[in-house]
Amino acid sequence: MAPTLPAPQDAVVGIIGMGEMGRMYAERLSRAGQCARINVCDLPDRFDSLVEYCKGKDKLVPKRDGHLVARESDFIIYSVEAAYLDKVVAQYGPSTKVGAIVSGQTSVKAPERKAFEQHLPADTAIVSIHSLHGPTVPTDGQALIVIQHRAEKEHVEFVKAVLAPLNSRYVDLSYDEHDEVTANTQAVTHAAFLSMGTAWRCTGQFPWELGRYIGGIEVVKINITLRIYAAKWHVYAGLAILNPMAQKQIHQYAQSASDLFKLMIQSREDELRTRVLAARDFVFGPPSGAAPILLSDSALDRFAIGEPPSAEQAAALPPNSHLALLAMVDCWHALQIRPFVHLSLAATPVFRFWIGVAEYLFRDEARLEAAIKAAGGVGGNKGVAFSGDDAEFVIAARGWSDTVRYGSFDAYKQRFDETRAFFEPRFEESRIANRDMFAFLAEEPIRTSKVDTTEP
Repeated sequence: MAPTLPAPQDAVVGIIGMGEMGRMYAERLSRAGQCARINVCDLPDRFDSLVEYCKGKDKLVPKRDGHLVARESDFIIYSVEAAYLDKVVAQYGPSTKVGAIVSGQTSVKAPERKAFEQHLPADTAIVSIHSLHGPTVPTDGQALIVIQHRAEKEHVEFVKAVLAPLNSRYVDLSYDEHDEVTANTQAVTHAAFLSMGTAWRCTGQFPWELGRYIGGIEVVKINITLRIYAAKWHVYAGLAILNPMAQKQIHQYAQSASDLFKLMIQSREDELRTRVLAARDFVFGPPSGAAPILLSDSALDRFAIGEPPSAEQAAALPPNSHLALLAMVDCWHALQIRPFVHLSLAATPVFRFWIGVAEYLFRDEARLEAAIKAAGGVGGNKGVAFSGDDAEFVIAARGWSDTVRYGSFDAYKQRFDETRAFFEPRFEESRIANRDMFAFLAEEPIRTSKVDTTEP
């Protein structure tokens, strides 16, 4: 189809769905002033509040429904939860302006592609997008996936020109490549933090008040967990439940956690070490003395939550088995996933921190050996200090895996909200620490790993 598009500065952008991501896009594009106007709509019963929200925001034009947005806009973005996208596109898709470009902002693209192909008129183009970060993360320099599906090169160039004010880093992928990359970088990462949060909630205590989860790796684990639970549940549910590759990975993560825990409680330390080191060599390579490429001691020492321990308290802390991290690397090994392949391609901020703390643990032989010994509670170490927490973690990981396998959004929401309510009183405390963490990450370039990044 031959594109008949206006100049980007004369384009009318439409956003259907004004949740947090929709608003972030609308505000950033509006402030830049590089398009003619931005038509926006939300659920009909939110129209009055949408009108109030748009007051004083140059170029934002509230519309009562998606029909009015679709028929008047040159570039239309569906910023709708993945579970409801098909219904929304079926309702408003037929009203799409002739020759317009339609895009989706969902985190899983298989159902999005199906909805667009089924419900959009044949005289419209499809160029989907996905910003690989949450609405509170500055868009500058972050990965923005662009998918040329039913479109010409000129359509893609138009979309990139319109979205230029985001100052994001474009990554060109297909629908299938997108779902594989997001499964590899997000699905298991989210499952790990969701499981940690559920396990801590089941202990009935905030982890930084237990006297064990203090400093370094622990701070990153706690802050990212609280960051995830402070967000909306559907952000993670759609990716996990609707992406078949994500389901497979979440199941393997729970299996890895269970397998390693069985070795731990049976004091089969040699078998545990063999399995952990095999996973290390596959993901990070054998010991080389090279410093971690993502997070250093000095970097981790910059972050805190709660009262920092004294030097004496820190020295007296029992060693942690770091089961969540051991299971993560074991899962990558079992599935033959090389996470560094996707690090520079389309890594989210959360994934960068997660692979960073995993590397921080696995590339330090003494630190990794301490975790292995703590897991078995041998050699005079007090590894049993964490065994109860590890049991809760395995149960939580299994629970999240089953929830995803059953495909129940209601069950996912219930599990999420139960833990969210537990941590909610401490969100503001963590939000400050998270701001510092992600500001640091924005300053750190993604350096190239010396690990073999060839996919097996």
